[in-house]
Amino acid sequence: MSDLDSRDERSNNGSVFPIIPEEEVVNVDIAPMNGISSATPENSLITINVSGMKFQTFRSTLARYPETLLGNPAKRAQFWNGRDEEYFFDRHRPSFESILYIYQSHGVVKRPESVPIDIFLKEMKFFEMTDDILEAFWISEGYEKPEEAKMPENIHQRRLWELMEYPDSSLSARIMAFISIIVIIALVASYFKIKVKSVFCCSSIVSFCLETLPALKPVETDGARDWSNPFFLVELICIIWFTIELLLRFASCPCKLTFMRSFLNIIDFIAIAPFFVNLLWSDASKSNSSMSFAVLRVLRLVRVFRIFKLSRHSVGLQILGKTFRASIQEFCLLIFFLAIALVLFSSGVYFAEQSEPDTKFTSIPASFWFVLVTMTTVGYGDLTPTGVYGKLVGSVCALIGVLTLALPVPIIVANFKHFYRQETRLATMRANADEEEEDHSEDSSHT
Repeated sequence: MSDLDSRDERSNNGSVFPIIPEEEVVNVDIAPMNGISSATPENSLITINVSGMKFQTFRSTLARYPETLLGNPAKRAQFWNGRDEEYFFDRHRPSFESILYIYQSHGVVKRPESVPIDIFLKEMKFFEMTDDILEAFWISEGYEKPEEAKMPENIHQRRLWELMEYPDSSLSARIMAFISIIVIIALVASYFKIKVKSVFCCSSIVSFCLETLPALKPVETDGARDWSNPFFLVELICIIWFTIELLLRFASCPCKLTFMRSFLNIIDFIAIAPFFVNLLWSDASKSNSSMSFAVLRVLRLVRVFRIFKLSRHSVGLQILGKTFRASIQEFCLLIFFLAIALVLFSSGVYFAEQSEPDTKFTSIPASFWFVLVTMTTVGYGDLTPTGVYGKLVGSVCALIGVLTLALPVPIIVANFKHFYRQETRLATMRANADEEEEDHSEDSSHT
């Protein structure tokens, strides 16, 4: 080969391409019109066009998740653009950068902050991300791992369980939940001896306080029931309803042990148990002993827990309960700080007021009440220091109390915002899913 021929074979980067005889040349189809080729090497580049922005990655990278839309050559073939030799997707472009990163990072899911969670989730479902990736996504967003609802295998038991436990499953379940709420309100009204329309205007706590007024306070009897009393009859009907509801839900639940451990089910049991215990106690005890009246008063107080049955139908109460459970460490820390400050300032005010005449701080335990109401900035005024040093200790106690109570408040508020934001996003996604399902059903009916 001459020097001139060698120079002609040089490329722009200075490399030399050898001359191959024609009989040794083999024609290979790199990519057919549908983008699928068994001869395509796994380490070759693939071009993906998403709404005008082109992304390039290796075929082996996409092959890490063959169940997905991009990882399966047969699934992505319908989006092949033979003219430009690329795959074209008319989808949300900012979301695709994170979706492609899932393949590159072996499953690390990170949603862009500028992309709403419902849009990103819709894009992940379009590209057919696996359940493991979706689970990693929920964990990365700070959501609790959703537990799979265990349903009864028997069809009749399943329908009964959905009717009693899932109000959104059908129209009958919604009616059942509405009746339960009406029964709860009626039961609270009969218990507090006030009109039903007044229950809608004031809270149950105000009603409970009104019952202690002399005009509304029930007369203590020997425990005998007055069957002509309309409040007792209303309560009896409501208790029968709650009992039947609890028994049906227990009979239809898939796991009896999980059912008995549920907090809401425990509340349901506490709501009806005092009525039957009260009946048994009134039958067993016919005397006017103080023991009988004490038990009846305790049972009457326990019946207040029926108001918590509304939490089954109230998302706000459920969010508040989740907030308290998530903030249990902060509450324990607050109690620990208060206990330390209680002992310190009670000791300080006791020794500071010990030399004062007619002092009410006769001991350190007797000073606990003053320190507690001072740290919580309540200040009833029934116990007050009279000496200079005692007032100084009280002033420092008030300042420390304000700082101590303010410490866990931001964490509790942050937990509440977190669960509220979760519930809002889930409600939005449920609404979008229902709309998509309705649109899909309409399209199916037209076809």
